[in-house]
Amino acid sequence: MVIRHTHHEHLGHVVFITAAAAIGGFLFGYDSSVINGAVVGIQRHFQVGAVQTGLVVAIALLGSAVGAWAGGGLADRWGRTRSMQVAALLFAVSSIGQMLPFAIWDLALWRVMAGFAIGMASVLGPAYIAEVSPPAYRGRLGSFQQLAIVLGIAVSQLVNYLIAQLAGGEVNNHLGPLQAWQWMLGACAVPALLYLLFALAIPESPRYLVMSGRTKRAREVLAEVEGDVALDDRIAEIQNVLRTERVPGLKDLRGHAFGLLPIVWIGIALSAFQQLVGINVIFYYSSVLWQSVGINQADSLLISFSSSIINIVGTFIAIALVDRIGRRPLLMIGSAGMAIGLATAAWAFSAARMADGAVSLPSPQGPIALVAANVFVLFFALSWGVVVWVLLGEMFPNRIRAAALGVAAGAQWIANWAVTVSFPALSEWNLPLTYAAYALFALLSFGFVAKWVRETKGRKLEEMG
Repeated sequence: MVIRHTHHEHLGHVVFITAAAAIGGFLFGYDSSVINGAVVGIQRHFQVGAVQTGLVVAIALLGSAVGAWAGGGLADRWGRTRSMQVAALLFAVSSIGQMLPFAIWDLALWRVMAGFAIGMASVLGPAYIAEVSPPAYRGRLGSFQQLAIVLGIAVSQLVNYLIAQLAGGEVNNHLGPLQAWQWMLGACAVPALLYLLFALAIPESPRYLVMSGRTKRAREVLAEVEGDVALDDRIAEIQNVLRTERVPGLKDLRGHAFGLLPIVWIGIALSAFQQLVGINVIFYYSSVLWQSVGINQADSLLISFSSSIINIVGTFIAIALVDRIGRRPLLMIGSAGMAIGLATAAWAFSAARMADGAVSLPSPQGPIALVAANVFVLFFALSWGVVVWVLLGEMFPNRIRAAALGVAAGAQWIANWAVTVSFPALSEWNLPLTYAAYALFALLSFGFVAKWVRETKGRKLEEMG
């Protein structure tokens, strides 16, 4: 990412603190996708089927929905940085718990705790980054959240692959006292502790400081992040927006449109569409998916890692474009590209055949399925993966931002849960039709953006109404 230097904004400092806050996004990506490499190991170790596997994988997402819903309120009560510290501790504890389960239900409980931390991180990162970023660069800095998420996904896939290789290519083989899949789930404790250290080091959001009456400290932080600005005017501007307001709650989101304000429904729909296209099927189940069409376990983990690299490339494209061409055009480009990739994958998977007890894809459908899946990942990453988080951090009025972001992120996790828990059974029933349904949601998302989503590029947060 290239940001031109200007004496008006202390961009070096802002980049550092936004990157530090985005470590929560790294953990979000790492902890949510690390299960991909461990799914087969869990199935074999606990001898469970597709339905139970889907529930164990997806139950973390219910925890995420609760964590996202609670995260906004906690951020307004405890502050953004203190809430990040709590999330970091939850990440670390749950990672150790997942590494040492004694039963399938015990593993599920630890995954709920991890999910709660992921949900908190999904709210805290965008809110904090939006509140410390200068308007001209807020889109690119807000993109740090998604960049961190995709880096977390890629690192988890690489760590999974390396651990599997050390264990001889099988995740149920032992490495010391534990099986390989257990080490996969426990490795998240390392970045969790780094997140805690950075959360202890970065300054509190100036908007939260003003909200809590600490205007002197808010002035200091504004000077650090915005540099040579009229600080009294900026403090007055924030105070004017926040005056007579209290910590926002769900009742502040009420409106005439089916019980909620229209802008909240738009945020909910954006969050839902981001998941209903099936992106997390790639990152939670791609190892199992590629094995199901004839690719061995070690190679399937390597393919999952390659998809994560494509995800990173797409995210950098989005970072370069989000403040140049705007949020809406990127979303619409992404919707069109995802629909084509998903429809092509649906066609390719329809050619899967059973031979000698194993499923395989003939040529050319096998290579086409792999390319189509990665085209889908690329278009998601350069659009919906980044832009939804940027929009959720900036589209809501100041008085309801944290609460509305929590509700929207909660909806995202519920949609994620629905897709994740249903995929194992749906794929066994009809894999091509499942991908065709994801393609349909990609088409619907194009129409939704065209009709309902407003551009936010270059506008101050205080102008959102």
